Amino acid sequence: MATLADSFLADLDELSDNEEDVDREMADIETLNYDDLDSVSKLQKTQRYVDIMQKVEDALQKGSDISNHGMVLEDDPEYQLIVDCNALSVDIENEIVIIHHFIRDKYRLKFPELESVVHHPIDYARVVKKIGNEMDLTLVDLEGLLPSAIIMVVSVTASTTSGKPLPEEILNKTTDACDRALALDAAKKKVLDFVESRMGYIAPNLSDIVGSAVAAKLMGTAGGLVALAKMPACNVQLLGAKKKNLAGFSTATSQFRVGYIEQTEIFQTTPPSLRMRSLSPLGFKVNTCSKSRFHQRRSIREK
Repeated sequence: MATLADSFLADLDELSDNEEDVDREMADIETLNYDDLDSVSKLQKTQRYVDIMQKVEDALQKGSDISNHGMVLEDDPEYQLIVDCNALSVDIENEIVIIHHFIRDKYRLKFPELESVVHHPIDYARVVKKIGNEMDLTLVDLEGLLPSAIIMVVSVTASTTSGKPLPEEILNKTTDACDRALALDAAKKKVLDFVESRMGYIAPNLSDIVGSAVAAKLMGTAGGLVALAKMPACNVQLLGAKKKNLAGFSTATSQFRVGYIEQTEIFQTTPPSLRMRSLSPLGFKVNTCSKSRFHQRRSIREK
């Protein structure tokens, strides 16, 4: 039986480990303040990333292999690839956040107010790449990149900005970082396209209820079909939830939106006055379908 002293020492060791993790994270953040993005953004150069993306491209070109649909799901190479894709999509999102911090730190010298107007990392990267070093935003066409209301706020804010043009070297590094973020976003969409194309086989009942696209997003965010099946129904409806910012207003007016379930046909065709009340039944249905498929897989394995 452990003594009080042993427990205290164990707590100290755990605290020391946590401090080391914090120090390591702080070191990464400090590196972002310099010029070496490659030292903290390494995902695209890893063999795991290259291998998974190559398999995804091959699978999309080949199509689904019907001959594998009779085997146990865990033994199917395509299902294993889907599990790997779910993990990779999370890593891609984290990598985009890192690159976003780098772009924001560099471009803050040119347009410090932009980050308070354009919040989404990919939208921010597109706008930064489009504006570049141009000080007169009337010469920059942002149509198609942002909603009209946001474009107006960006233009008005730019006319009174305290920023100055970036040196050529910093501008080039910022543009390269934007290209990297956009490339990662394109890779993530390709991964989701692959997962979506296989949802009719992996989770047919779930796809029938919420659609293949939403089913792929739910499963990817949860971390796989098993994780989605074990998740409480009340948490399912929050998957993919983001804040909705009102253009031109303080972030205090931000409202939490519904998650991916908002994109389902059932939710969209429900009368507005009843939509919030439909979330709980929808979350329960998603949870039930996931559990049904999960237990079906277990019964097949046990035979």
